[in-house]
Amino acid sequence: MNQDHFPEELNVINRFAIQAMLWLNGIAHLIIGLALAVSVLMFTWVFFQDVHEAATAHNLVHGFLHALGTLMLLWTISALITAEIRYLRGSKLEIDTFVEVAMVVMVRKLIVLPVQDSSPSWEEVMMWVGGALLLGLMFLVVRWSQCFDINGRGTPRRDQA
Repeated sequence: MNQDHFPEELNVINRFAIQAMLWLNGIAHLIIGLALAVSVLMFTWVFFQDVHEAATAHNLVHGFLHALGTLMLLWTISALITAEIRYLRGSKLEIDTFVEVAMVVMVRKLIVLPVQDSSPSWEEVMMWVGGALLLGLMFLVVRWSQCFDINGRGTPRRDQA
């Protein structure tokens, strides 16, 4: 990278600042990884509480939908952990991971809408369904675009071959 715009007298400070930011970024990703690991334990605990509450309240449908919603949250955490592991191993963060997480959150909302304390309006349900469909379409476009190399040829990427 050309650094003609940067005064040469400040190169030492520039290198120090970059090194400090790399260390801080590494520490931040360690904290993110630990937080994701703790959240797996927490969501697992909540899932078993939901199952127990459903069994003791004798309302299996309501409890099943809540437990399924919790499992969907656990799935999003798993996808984020996978993305973090790939990043820590030197890969780029892929946009499809975040679109997938957004889709799962939308689907989770659709699953738990019927068991909310207040009934959702028809417009609210259609807004969530439309958002989920648009995210699904975006996911397909992103996945399809990943099949092409930089020159636009239909050559599979190395990780897809």
